Amino acid sequence: MSEPLHVHFEDLGVGEVVPLGACAVDQAALDVFIERFLPGWDPAYGAPDAMVYALWSRLFADKSSGWAQSKVLAVDGLRYQRNPPAGELMRGRMTIMGKDPVGDAKGIVIAQHDLLDEAGRLVFSCLTRSLLARR
Repeated sequence: MSEPLHVHFEDLGVGEVVPLGACAVDQAALDVFIERFLPGWDPAYGAPDAMVYALWSRLFADKSSGWAQSKVLAVDGLRYQRNPPAGELMRGRMTIMGKDPVGDAKGIVIAQHDLLDEAGRLVFSCLTRSLLARR
């Protein structure tokens, strides 16, 4: 039996900041990623953009796994500010920017996502629109 869904459309408020957790750029994972997906990338440049996206995506997927979210409708406005080096710890956060009810059963949540390095500098950001069930 699966765990009941805890976060619904009404549970998220505009302006609320939701921590997504943290992850580090693992040297072994970086080496495998480069070998398989970006041959020729110099690891001294840090994690390539695609790997940064994958790390953010994993944090968001892990955080929202217990949500009554039926799907992510869009990921827009991707910004890559820097390529974090191996060993860098990054923290994710999601800020609720807007909500739009769609009938009685569901609603759209618009959020900005940020991935910050240990010094609090922006590494990556994007906007999402997700469809969540209403209570």
